[in-house]
Amino acid sequence: MRDLNIEKINLELKDKSPEQIIAWAIEVGKAPLVTTNFRPYEVAILYACNQVEPDLKVIWCDTGYNTPQTYKHANELIHSLGLNVHLYVPQQTSAHRDSIMGIPQIEDPQHAIFTEQVKLEPFNRAMKEHKPDVWFTNLRSGQTAFRNSIDIVSLSKDGVLKVSPFYNWSDAQLDAYLEQNNLPNEFTYFDPTKVLSNRECGLHS
Repeated sequence: MRDLNIEKINLELKDKSPEQIIAWAIEVGKAPLVTTNFRPYEVAILYACNQVEPDLKVIWCDTGYNTPQTYKHANELIHSLGLNVHLYVPQQTSAHRDSIMGIPQIEDPQHAIFTEQVKLEPFNRAMKEHKPDVWFTNLRSGQTAFRNSIDIVSLSKDGVLKVSPFYNWSDAQLDAYLEQNNLPNEFTYFDPTKVLSNRECGLHS
């Protein structure tokens, strides 16, 4: 994927629909997948990918700290969309971890250990096992400083083609998309590894 002209591709895809962008990327790649944590507006990328490729691999790295509403939302989407979910969880239970460290604050040295255990290790394990060359995400401009620096298409440090079909969409546009397609949203999502909502999650560099 490193030989692709990313700047040219982004210009060509700028006015394409999410489904058109997804179709292009699936044509380019050999081992595409989409990752999700079922946070707000994740249903958009899952639905769009499902419309283009119903059997696309969906990688869900469940930290074990989601709200009951998020688990219910995830279960409903998995069944209603017929998602091809591959579930990855930490190697230690949340109950065990909570008894030892709880959810450390950012300034606590154990926060890095916590993040590694509940998010990075499961994610890296999933990527190692599935070896994607195309990775669909729902990253959008305006979310974090890092996400403002990328575009619809970018390359990860490992050379994986990251594709964000809704990159230039606003919340209002996504709300309209969800309403048009009768899709539920999830507003109770909680990511314990971030602590602050505007922190990067650590998976997308």
